[in-house]
Amino acid sequence: MNWSSYIKNFQSYLKIERGLSKNTLDNYTFDLERLCLFLKENSIEISPIKIQEETIQQFIYHISKEVNVRSQARIISGLKSFFSYLIFEDYRADNPMELIEAPRIGRKLPDTLSVADIDNLIAAIDLSSPEGERNRAIVETLYSCGLRVSELVTLKISDLFFEEGFIKITGKGNKQRFVPIAPSTEKFINLYRNNIRNHLVIAKNFEDTLFLNRRGKQLTRAMIFTIIRGLAIKINLEKTISPHTLRHSFATHLLENGADLRSIQMMLGHESITTTEIYVHLDRKYLTQIINTFHPRKK
Repeated sequence: MNWSSYIKNFQSYLKIERGLSKNTLDNYTFDLERLCLFLKENSIEISPIKIQEETIQQFIYHISKEVNVRSQARIISGLKSFFSYLIFEDYRADNPMELIEAPRIGRKLPDTLSVADIDNLIAAIDLSSPEGERNRAIVETLYSCGLRVSELVTLKISDLFFEEGFIKITGKGNKQRFVPIAPSTEKFINLYRNNIRNHLVIAKNFEDTLFLNRRGKQLTRAMIFTIIRGLAIKINLEKTISPHTLRHSFATHLLENGADLRSIQMMLGHESITTTEIYVHLDRKYLTQIINTFHPRKK
């Protein structure tokens, strides 16, 4: 088999066996294709079964001139997964990535918005247009439920359990979780559904998709980014924000108001509590309050 055959089988393994998202599959594939291009450009004819550490080191040195350390770390992680898969399938006995370390990238603290900033974003939405009702429901849902943008655009009407006060979210790796939804957010979603969505000509296969564009199809991730950044410009917000900023704000505001990390982890759909712990670093004032409230020496 050539590289493309191994990569295709690897894609099937990631999708079926590990249940990874399309975005993750695309990233892994892109990085492997980048390695193939490097081999071709340098006239190196070698299969995935025979390639050794020295050649991969050359490739990593090559890309280090083109991408930042975060991208380098992702590429190395993807290559390690690929060669681990080849070992798993008995195509080769060793992993040429075993001694190759990813660069240290540190942990970047996420940007957040204040409650006032979020209120201003929502107030800036033009409700005189049909898209206004939809955009208000989108921003409210992102913030009140802490969703990833991919989770928002794939949200189904059949995922709404308003009587129980929850929505069902399909997150990374097709893992599902139930997230509480506020009555105010339910109200804005119902206003959109009853006043706007019901009057759209809905394209085939999108009948159950909640948020639709004017053509009756699922919104793209890029469109959600455009909506959020357009609102930020409108209120002269001096921050570069994205839909993920609302998710970070959701977690930070819960923590500031006394929610425990375990509950926040469950609502965000983080597999590891370590990922959620980043929010503890955002508010030193909150940590001081915890010490003053709960430590026996402070009483």
